[in-house]
Amino acid sequence: MIEAHGLSDRGPVRKSNEDSYISDPTLKLFVVADGMGGHAAVEVASNLAVETIEGFIRRTEEDAEFSWPYGIEPNLSFCGNRLRTAVHLANRRVYRAAERYDEYTGMGTTLVGALISGRRMTVANAGDSRLYLFTNGRLTQLTRDDTWAATVLASQAGPDGAVPHESMRRVLTNVLGARDQTEVRMSEHDLSPGDAILLCSDGLHSTLDDTVIEAVLTAEQTASAIVKRLIQTALESGARDNITAVLARYGE
Repeated sequence: MIEAHGLSDRGPVRKSNEDSYISDPTLKLFVVADGMGGHAAVEVASNLAVETIEGFIRRTEEDAEFSWPYGIEPNLSFCGNRLRTAVHLANRRVYRAAERYDEYTGMGTTLVGALISGRRMTVANAGDSRLYLFTNGRLTQLTRDDTWAATVLASQAGPDGAVPHESMRRVLTNVLGARDQTEVRMSEHDLSPGDAILLCSDGLHSTLDDTVIEAVLTAEQTASAIVKRLIQTALESGARDNITAVLARYGE
């Protein structure tokens, strides 16, 4: 049994919401995507990505006969390969849309997704949207940000030893839709009853540090109430970006 809830807020500054998400306890699929590109493409990339992933997972849930256009990763479970294929299909759809329409040129989207089968959870991510595991009262980030700071500058200094300007440290090094083939980081984890997973866009985690998020998750409230509290806390803490959060609680 999984209790889940998702919510997205435009925030106080943006004219539109570039985030998209799905929270589906029946499919056991949870995804958050944060679009980029500007102009007419602001919501398009994230919408296309989430729609494509949901569509593929739903089809393969109902029909065992389907192709594997991106091959099989032997180190992943069956459901892990389903999620991996779905994300690659999403990348291709966003990329082709950007190629076809001039107004979509340069669009892309971050993505973090989780697919649960039994007690096994597969996680996929590209960009800086995150997935956290909350277990035994402790919060752990299971994804790694695809940003300059997290990849090239993990030591907090550039190749010449200089620390870059803050605006450069958050530059994304990987997103869906920017090129024909993308890198998707995959991992699998076993869940225990009582565990919770939180997926969120950077509008949340760039405003609230892990200790604040952990404190909110500790409250004995419904998933809906906690998600609303997280977003409200981010807004009260000065968030200026779109904010999206999806919380899923795993039971027996």
